[in-house]
Amino acid sequence: MTDQPRRMALYLQDKHDIRYELELAKYAEAKGFSEIWQADTRLARDCVVMISALLTETSRLKIGSGVLPIYTRNPAVIAATWSTMWELGGLTADGESRVMLGLGAWWEPIASRVGADRRKPLTAMRENIEAIRQLFTMEEVSYDGEFVQLDRVRLDVAYGDASPRDIPIYIGATGPKMLELSGEICDGPVLNYVVSTDYIRDAVERVRVGAERAGKTLDDVDRPELLVCSLSDDDPAEAVMTGKSLVAYYLGTEPHIMKASGADPELVARVQEVVGWPATEADYRKAAHLIPDDLVRRLMAVGTTAECQAKVAEYIDAGVTCPILYPIMDDIKPVVDAFADWFPV
Repeated sequence: MTDQPRRMALYLQDKHDIRYELELAKYAEAKGFSEIWQADTRLARDCVVMISALLTETSRLKIGSGVLPIYTRNPAVIAATWSTMWELGGLTADGESRVMLGLGAWWEPIASRVGADRRKPLTAMRENIEAIRQLFTMEEVSYDGEFVQLDRVRLDVAYGDASPRDIPIYIGATGPKMLELSGEICDGPVLNYVVSTDYIRDAVERVRVGAERAGKTLDDVDRPELLVCSLSDDDPAEAVMTGKSLVAYYLGTEPHIMKASGADPELVARVQEVVGWPATEADYRKAAHLIPDDLVRRLMAVGTTAECQAKVAEYIDAGVTCPILYPIMDDIKPVVDAFADWFPV
C-alpha cells in the first residue's frame, strides 16, 4: 500500500511452546514489529485461543488469523468471536482494530476426514465474507445464500460498546480465482508460503484483476505474505536443511501449495512416498535429503542473516506489502533481531 509505514510480522504455528511464543510476541513488539499472524491450519492449535492470549500479552501489535477455515464455524459465530476479540484488544494509537480476520477454504485431505463439505469454495467464501461484514456493522442482517442463511441476526451486544467493528478481513488465497476474489471483496489476501517470487508476481496480478473489478486499484489492497525463514549465522548449512524439511512437508501433504511451488512432479512423487498425512518430524527430515538446494532457496529465506534479508527483499520487490516471517528454528529471536531495524533500500 502506498505511503504506508514499514511493516514486519511474525507467523506462529505450533512448533514452539505456547509460553515461549507469548514471550516472543512481547519481544517482537518491543523491537518494532507491526503484527503477528496465528495459524489455524491443521488440528494443532486453535487460533482463537492463541489470538486472545496474544492480544492480552501485548499492547500495540495487530494480531490476525492466518487463516481460519470457513467450514469449521458459522459466520455469525465468527463475527461474534472477532467482535469479542476486538473488545479485548482495543484499538491502536491510530484508532485501528488490533485484531484482523483471515479466512481460508481449508484443504484436503483434512477437510473430508473431519466431514467438512468443502464444495464450491469461491461461493462459500464470498457468502461468508459478505455476511460477516454486514454483521460487523452491528445492524440486523438477513442473508439467503447457498451456504449462509441468516434470519434477522445481529451481534446483540446489550452492554458495553455496540459501535460498528471496523475489522479488516483477508482471504488466505493460493489459486488464481481465490486471489481475484481477495482483491475484489475484502482488504486483501494473505499470500501463501513455500512459493517463488515468480508465483508472487503472478498472484499480485490476479489480485489486481479482482480489485479493478470492484473499482479499486492494487494500492487499495493489502498484500501480506507468509514467508518461511530459517536463519543461522553459526550453522547456515543446518538452517538450509531445516528449510528443506519444511519444503518436504508441504510437497507431501498440501496439494494447493505443492502446485503453487512449481516443484518438479517427479520430485513431488518421491517426497510423497516418504511423507504422508499426518507425518512425523522424522519423516520430514528423511524427505529433506531429496530436496535440492536451489529449490529451497527459491521458495523461502534460508541461510545467513544476509542471505535471508536478501530473499525477503526479493519478495517485497515482487509486491508483498508485509512479510509475515515464519521462523522454523528452535530460537526465534535471531529472526526478530535480523529484521527489527531492517528494510530494503
